[in-house]
Formats: sequence, C-alpha cells, structure tokens
Amino acid sequence: MSHAASVHPTAQIDPSVVLGDNVSVGAYSVIGPDVEIGAGTTVGPHVVIEGPTRIGRDNRISQFASLGGAPQDKKFKGERTELVIGDRNLIREFVTINRGTGDGGGITRIGNDNWLLAYVHVAHDCQIGNHVVFSNYSALAGHAEIGDWTILSGYSGVHQFCKVGAHAFIGMGCLVGSDVPPFVMMANETRGRPRGINSEGLKRRGFDATRISAIKRAYRTLYMAGLSQAEAREQLAAQAQESEDVRAMLEFLDRSERALAR
Repeated sequence: MSHAASVHPTAQIDPSVVLGDNVSVGAYSVIGPDVEIGAGTTVGPHVVIEGPTRIGRDNRISQFASLGGAPQDKKFKGERTELVIGDRNLIREFVTINRGTGDGGGITRIGNDNWLLAYVHVAHDCQIGNHVVFSNYSALAGHAEIGDWTILSGYSGVHQFCKVGAHAFIGMGCLVGSDVPPFVMMANETRGRPRGINSEGLKRRGFDATRISAIKRAYRTLYMAGLSQAEAREQLAAQAQESEDVRAMLEFLDRSERALAR
C-alpha cells in the first residue's frame, strides 16, 4: 500500500516537484522546479534543493543542506545541467552539491550508500561511486572521480579532474593533486603522498590474505622498486594475469589523465 508524502506546511514546494511514497519534507525547506525525490527519502528542515535534480530512494538529507545549486564555474551560462543522486545516501548538515556544466558532461552524479558528513562540498561534474565516506569538511573540486569504498578523511581535498581509485584512503588534511590508484593510502606532508595500501579497510570488506598480498606486491612495484612508470606498468601487466585487483589498478593507470601520485 502506498503512502502519500508528508510535507511540513512551512515548506515551499514547486508544483512540478515529484515526490515518491513516504517522502518527508521538513519545516522551511525549499524545493524548486524540475526535482524528483524517490520513495522513503527524508528531507530535513531548512534544506534547499534546486533542479534539475533527481534523488533516489531512502536517502536521509539533514538540515541546511544545499543540493542542485548552479555550478561555481565562470564558464557556466545557465545551460540545462543536472544533479543525480542514487539511493540510501546520508547527506548531513551544510553539505553542498552542485549541478554539472554544459562542457563538463552536464551531470554531477552520486551513487548509492554514501555518507557525506557535515560541510562536505561536491563540485560540478564530479562522479562519485558507491559506499564512499566523505568525512567532515572534505571537498572535491570540479570533474573529480571517486571510486567505490573510498574514504576521504576530515579536511581533505581533491583537485579538479583528479581520479581516486576504489578502496583508497585519503588521510586527514591531505591535499590530492594527482590521480590516486585503487587501494592506496595517502598521508599528508606539504602535499599528500602514497604511504602504503589500505589493508585494514580491505580486511574489513572481506579481502583475504592472498588478495591483499597481490595488492601489496603491486604497490611495491609501482612505488618502491625504483622503476619508471612505464617499467612498473610492464611488471604490473604480468602480475595482473593472476590478480583481478591488480588488473583494476592497471586499468586505472590506463585511464589516468593527470600525473600519477608518486
């Protein structure tokens, strides 16, 4: 049996907004035109959602979040662009997520089961996977890509157009200015640099000793063997024949468009 959405009488909802079953909208929230919100999603008080924005099912959006605002990009001229958010995401206080730009793909995309904690910023045209944790005050510049199961610690930042691979760990206050391969941990100095693999996170997600050993070997090849990137890639290609995880690292290297974190 379906149940109608619950909207607080002080909320301002454009007549074009589509609310799924059991959606809840809190006091003084403002939802503009061309917005769809999927069943079971909770929108807290004082939230602003601008369209075009599509939000999936069972998301929890806390007070004072601002979603779907225009991109902070001087090249943006008001063209139609979108924000697309998947299912079961937690979006906490004062999170800001901007729509895409016309020349940047047009869509900012958030996957499923992500946690975006207080004061997180996701800029235009970013592509976020699933099960990502954005700790307080972490931020992405435009066009960044974040793989599944990545953790961004508090006050960390990712430069525009950078890619961070799946299962990576970005340490507190770390500034990422280059592409980070899957599984790699980054720690802070003046600029973030690789400091091993995220072995504890991998264990928690069910990676066995054989898989982790192969990833460690690949890390040593890439970062500790004194090889050029081309030489390291050649050795990784041989290792990838016996490890799906190393193949994922190799595929990431092939897609990398910026300098690799070294």
